[in-house]
Amino acid sequence: MNTQSPLPAPGAPLQHYVSIAPFDLQSVEAMTAEQSKVFQASQLRLMWWKFRRHRLAVVSGIFLAALYFGILICEFLAPYNLHTRNMDYIYSPPQRVHLFHNGKLVGPFVYGRQMTLDMDTLKRNYTDKQDDVQRIRFFCKGDSYRFWGLIEGDRHLVCPAENGQLFLAGTDRLGRDVLSRIIYGARISLTIGLVGIAFSFLLGIVIGGLAGYHGGIFDLIVQRIIEVLQSIPSIPLWLALAAIMPITWSPILIYFGITVILGLLHWTGLARAVRSKLLALREEDYVLAAQLMGASSSRIIRRHLIPGFMSHLIATATISIPGMILGETALSFLGLGLRAPITSWGILLTEARSVSVIAFYPWLLLPILPVILVILAFNFLGDGLRDAADPYK
Repeated sequence: MNTQSPLPAPGAPLQHYVSIAPFDLQSVEAMTAEQSKVFQASQLRLMWWKFRRHRLAVVSGIFLAALYFGILICEFLAPYNLHTRNMDYIYSPPQRVHLFHNGKLVGPFVYGRQMTLDMDTLKRNYTDKQDDVQRIRFFCKGDSYRFWGLIEGDRHLVCPAENGQLFLAGTDRLGRDVLSRIIYGARISLTIGLVGIAFSFLLGIVIGGLAGYHGGIFDLIVQRIIEVLQSIPSIPLWLALAAIMPITWSPILIYFGITVILGLLHWTGLARAVRSKLLALREEDYVLAAQLMGASSSRIIRRHLIPGFMSHLIATATISIPGMILGETALSFLGLGLRAPITSWGILLTEARSVSVIAFYPWLLLPILPVILVILAFNFLGDGLRDAADPYK
C-alpha cells in the first residue's frame, strides 16, 4: 500500500511548515531580561561568555597575564642582580623556607649554611647551621640595578637577611642565584615568542592571503615553496640559519636575528590555513559587491575577508607561541641561539648539558619548569579560544 502523500496538482501551492501567523510582539516584550541580554549580545560578548566556561583556559590566561606583567618588573621581583656572584656559595643547593624555630613562630626564614669540600670527589657539601636564623625581608633594599637599563634602583620584593643568603633555587657554577636568573630570563624567552609570532603572522597572512585570493600561478609557486620548507628537517634548517649570523653581532642584533629565524620557520602552516579560508570566502556575495564597487584586492582581504576568521587566527597564535619559545630554547641549548650576556631559559639550560652536572647539581634543571608551565598554559588558552571562536556551537 502506498502511504506517500499524493503530489499537488499543477499550479497548486506547495506544502510548507513555516508559520503564517502574524508576528506576536507581546511574546518578544514578555522575554525576561536574561533572555533579552543573550539575544542582543554581540559576537565578542558571546565569545567571552563561552570562554569563561572553560575554567582551565581562564586560569591559564590569568597565569600568563601574571607572567607577562612580571617581566615588566623582573628587576624588582628578583632577589639578586642578574650578575651578582656569591663566590663562597658555588653550586649551593636550594634552601628551604621555615616558619618555626625551636617551636616558636619566627616568620619566613632560612638557616645559614656552612660549606665543606670533599677532597675525594671535589664536591662542595653544604649543611645548615641550626643556630643561624636568617629572616627573609620583604620590600627591602638589596642589590642595585638599572630598571630596563635606564633607571637606577635597589628595591626588591624579597631580600636575604643582612649579611645572609637566600638561594631558593640554588646557585650555579659562578655562585649566581638561579631563581633570579630564571626571572630575568623570562623577559627574553616570553617576548621572543610574541615578536616571532608577529613576524610569522605578517608573512603568513600576506602570502597566504594573496595565494588564496588570487590563485593561479602565484598560488602554485607559494604552495611549492611551503612544501619544500616543510620537508626540510627543523634542526638542520636551524643550524643553517643560525650559522648565517656573524659572531661579531651585538646581543640585540642576535635577539632580532633569532626572532626572524623563528618567524621564517613558522609562517608556512599559517599561510596554508589563511589560503584555505580565503579560497572559500572569496566566492561570497559581499566579496563580489566589494569588487564591483572598485575596492582593491588588499582592501578586500584586509577589511572583508580576514576579519571573518580573525578569531581562528587568535587561537592559532596562542598555540604557535609555545613553538617559538621551544625553538629559542632549543637553539640556545644547542649553542646556536642567544649568547651571553643575554639571559634566557634556553641559555640557563646550557648549564645542565653535562650528565655529571645533572647528577650532582639537579637544581640547574629548574629552568625547564617554567618552560613546561608556559607551554601548557598557552595550549590550554588556545584550546579555550578555539572553542569560543564559534559561540553558536
